[in-house]
Amino acid sequence: MFRELTRKNKQLSNEKCIEILRAETRGVLSVNTENGYPYGMPMNHYYCEKTNKIYFHCGKTGHRLDCLKNDNKVSFCVYTKGSKEENDWALSVESVIVFGEIKIIEDKEIIKNITKKLSYKFTDDEEYINNEIKNYLNATLLLELNPLHICGKMVKES
Repeated sequence: MFRELTRKNKQLSNEKCIEILRAETRGVLSVNTENGYPYGMPMNHYYCEKTNKIYFHCGKTGHRLDCLKNDNKVSFCVYTKGSKEENDWALSVESVIVFGEIKIIEDKEIIKNITKKLSYKFTDDEEYINNEIKNYLNATLLLELNPLHICGKMVKES
């Protein structure tokens, strides 16, 4: 159902893909619109190794949710900041694409737990995190991405 990477010598291991999903703070989540156009938006994410799920928090209304209610199939792209070798202009970037299906989570305890874990990717300020959760928990949903296919690759600009 999912295509294999054409340039196998550029393919990242599954372990490296997971490492990137765990370490990077954001990517682009793309959903299918009702008129057939993809709709991609930058999203912060939390990858849970225990469940192999990727989580996003969002508001309770909007274009993204309307699209997901019609079609829960998505792709999510995460990429590293890249690196350069000394005296070289070309940037080497690793990217991961995840294809899967989204489930909307409305359970407040699950939202609270995952949102807290997501927040730790940005800050360890416990007071700030608890205050944000307290103020926005009732207006927040959680999107749970169940990966069906994960593929990563290394690209060097040239």
